[in-house]
Amino acid sequence: MMIATAQPGVALRFAQASDAPLVLAFIRELADYEQLPHEVLADATILAESLFGETPAAEVVIAEVDGMPAGFALFFHNYSTFLGRRGLYLEDLFVRPAYRGKGLGRVLMSFLAKLSLERDCGRFEWSVLDWNTPAIDFYRSLGARGMDEWTSQRLSGPALHTLAAQFDSAIH
Repeated sequence: MMIATAQPGVALRFAQASDAPLVLAFIRELADYEQLPHEVLADATILAESLFGETPAAEVVIAEVDGMPAGFALFFHNYSTFLGRRGLYLEDLFVRPAYRGKGLGRVLMSFLAKLSLERDCGRFEWSVLDWNTPAIDFYRSLGARGMDEWTSQRLSGPALHTLAAQFDSAIH
């Protein structure tokens, strides 16, 4: 289903399973921009299952300009115990270079803000790399504020396996 926008030639739509290769292309382009291409382990099959399978882990909105894929937003719901409500978490936002500076990022962000309200979310949040000043400036122009008192933490790879094994050894 296409979602019309006030910008001529710009339309949004929710991705479908057949879009898995396109979503992967956007992810790879974003990883290149963020200088992290070596971290992309996903492939179209993994994305088709995780995004469009029996229990979708996230949703994707694709922005098209004159029918051409120009950008995407991948998001999911989280939960705030303090608010007692779910939130909308934007994992990735990417606009292809040829379409930047034309308001497409703002269209995607305003759509997600509207969707957050329609779904009764208590907040809409995301992370941004600290060196990405164009993105930070853009987010500030939308009225976003940095959560500088919070730092992200992550377990992955061997550290994740090590911690999980500690539970297994604790119950045996």
